[in-house]
Amino acid sequence: QAVKRFLKLECKCHGVSGSCTLRTCWLAMSDFRKTGDYLRKKYNGAIQVTMNQDGTGFTVANKNFRKPTKTDLVYFENSPDYCVMDKSAGSLGTAGRVCNKMSRGTDGCEVMCCGRGYDTTRVTRVTKCECKFHWCCAVRCKECEDTVDVHTCKAPKRAEWLDQT
Repeated sequence: QAVKRFLKLECKCHGVSGSCTLRTCWLAMSDFRKTGDYLRKKYNGAIQVTMNQDGTGFTVANKNFRKPTKTDLVYFENSPDYCVMDKSAGSLGTAGRVCNKMSRGTDGCEVMCCGRGYDTTRVTRVTKCECKFHWCCAVRCKECEDTVDVHTCKAPKRAEWLDQT
């Protein structure tokens, strides 16, 4: 429905010297960022519901929230907490995951580590570099060392960790 909401009509003219004697039109998908932003907004405003006694509809789980409209996103159960390991939900948690210290997105240490912080380890990597092709049929490279900082998410405090496994 979200994709359908943002479909746009695109047309192409056919004819001699650009004349529009025949016109072909179709519905094309809009910029996916627009659809994604719309879905994210709906997700953030989603309303928890429960099934009516007779099974014919929904009622709001929390009476303090408004009744959902046809365009609202609704859900029955809360999502699992993906920050901590939960074998029953199939979540490995984020402890030990490599994160990007400089990013403010979902790959950033702030978001991915769920406020627990991160450890930094200095690692020396050996990679192939300055590769050159030699006639015929051989590529020769040098080995270069590069020292980088690797950031990994800290584990939850012990008591919290044990509750989830």
